[in-house]
Amino acid sequence: MSFKILKSHAKINLHLGILKRLKNNLHKIESVVYFIDLHDKIYVKRIYNKDHQIKFYGKFSQNINKTNTITKLLKILDKKKFLNNRKYLIKINKRIPQKSGMGGGSINAAVLLKYFLKFRKVNDKREIQKICSEIGSDVALGMKKNPLILKSDGSITRLRKRKKFYLTLIKPNFGCSTSFIYRNVKKYSKPFGKFNKMSKKFIFKKFKNDLEEVAFKKYPKLNQIKEDLLNLPNIKFARMTGSGSSIIGYFSNEIDAYRGTKILKKKYKIYWCISSKTI
Repeated sequence: MSFKILKSHAKINLHLGILKRLKNNLHKIESVVYFIDLHDKIYVKRIYNKDHQIKFYGKFSQNINKTNTITKLLKILDKKKFLNNRKYLIKINKRIPQKSGMGGGSINAAVLLKYFLKFRKVNDKREIQKICSEIGSDVALGMKKNPLILKSDGSITRLRKRKKFYLTLIKPNFGCSTSFIYRNVKKYSKPFGKFNKMSKKFIFKKFKNDLEEVAFKKYPKLNQIKEDLLNLPNIKFARMTGSGSSIIGYFSNEIDAYRGTKILKKKYKIYWCISSKTI
């Protein structure tokens, strides 16, 4: 039996507003999420073994915990008998950096969950949402394809007014502690609400990432990277995605993004830095 090949695209936050801290110490947030052409590749095929086999390889495959989003997903699906006792070999080529704020592991799990759901009709959306929440907060986002709005009530809707962006992505040789950054958020934003009615000018000037203040104080190098991005010719805006540590520059055309990437690669020779685009 041949492998089924799946693409697991990285996600980026054009906007991430932290609205308040909840009693369970989690946070109410709202966000605008795009997916980009950078992706991991997942290879899946059925095997006749007693257990599933999971293998990670590629540039960013080092130091992945034995308990990860894929093992969590398979454990849940086996317990619910979604897989009818079938076992699978899953190989993942990791091209998305770990601890980058781009949801690599969570989106991997979401893509696999969508694949397995094709073989079993599940009409209970709440059951799928529960599976997603048990694995990770970004998994539900990965169940979608289009640009998304994560609303303050936790619901996810499609962003109708999409705009094409070309990107310079840069990640330093360290990650950010997500728990530390969220734990130290002291200022909260008011919800925007009607994202689909916002102008491009509003997106450029009003969208933000409320986690930047804490992240830049903890990791000052991130602020310097953002400043260097903002100094690139013809850049529209720059922003950290998620809780970091990736910083992204947004451009209207591919040539500007490519040139910006070349400039930063020369300055930050040991950092991961590539061009990409939204999909």
